[in-house]
Amino acid sequence: MRGMSDPAARPSLGITALGMYVPDRVVPNAEFEARMDTNADWIESRTGIRERRFAAPEQFTSDVGVMAVRDMLRRDPQALQGVDAIICATVSPDALMPSTAALIGMQVGLVGAAAFDLSTACSGFVYGLSVAQGLIMSGAARRVLVVGAEALSKIVDQDDRNTAILFGDGAGAAVIGPVPAGYGFQEFVMGADGNGGSSLYLRCVAPTLPGGFDMGHSVGMNGREVFKFAVRVLGESGAQVLAKSGLTSADVDWVIPHQANVRIIEAAMDRFGLPMERAVVNLDRYGNTSSATVPMALHEAVQDGRVQDGQQLLLIAFGGGLSWVAGTMKWWGGAPSLKPAPHAGVSA
Repeated sequence: MRGMSDPAARPSLGITALGMYVPDRVVPNAEFEARMDTNADWIESRTGIRERRFAAPEQFTSDVGVMAVRDMLRRDPQALQGVDAIICATVSPDALMPSTAALIGMQVGLVGAAAFDLSTACSGFVYGLSVAQGLIMSGAARRVLVVGAEALSKIVDQDDRNTAILFGDGAGAAVIGPVPAGYGFQEFVMGADGNGGSSLYLRCVAPTLPGGFDMGHSVGMNGREVFKFAVRVLGESGAQVLAKSGLTSADVDWVIPHQANVRIIEAAMDRFGLPMERAVVNLDRYGNTSSATVPMALHEAVQDGRVQDGQQLLLIAFGGGLSWVAGTMKWWGGAPSLKPAPHAGVSA
């Protein structure tokens, strides 16, 4: 009897609904010129970011997460039917307890569903997809709501040029459940290395990391080290998951990467031997929304008709930990919220 580790024995599971939300407030690069040594052109040339969104003073991570789920329900009122578990990937939770996942569930009619937060920073949403698949395969859940949501503007020092210019707020939500045979998730590769913890961090209880590294009081980052790590690990994990799936780069229709820096994405695409035109990029408008970047990019590419039924996707991300994740999936576009928006222009 074949085990569930055998791909041929696994049920076909994938994304059955999608939603997205970004706050109303647009923050262009020019806003940073008045209070720090930088300018709009420098920011865009170094990162690819032109603007990002900030949550309103009364908006927090659960609020943006709920709005992403409601966007999904607006296009598919039955999207949450059968959902009995919620995962919220976030590094900016409303509270350590109750979980942000539970707060989201309370507001979208999923009281009683299992709910927990997942903290691997920018890798979180794709980590969550793999965890959701495992919950369903084990019989612990039937369908899982995975939300990547952040209110990073609340935890970033807005006077720190190393971080303030990079991060924005937003959320993406997906329901994971059965899809037709031949579609859905294929393989995942995940990992983390705590030795890189001092390169990207946010203090909670302990003032220092093991070894004595002082974390300060807001998001901290060694940009040079994170850049080198990201370029290496995106290429390596992407190659590993393609090999594990029996695929090559030539089989990939779209790469959905974490949106941290356009130079990192360009380097990863070069490692795959793929043109930038095959990467979904929206960081110019939203910046780095951490765990929300991958679902937001996927949602936009589905809505505008780029990602189409039957296409091969490669999802790659890196984040605090330092963590990394890559996943492959054959896209199923048969559900109401997975269809292009009316009058969307389809581009190859």
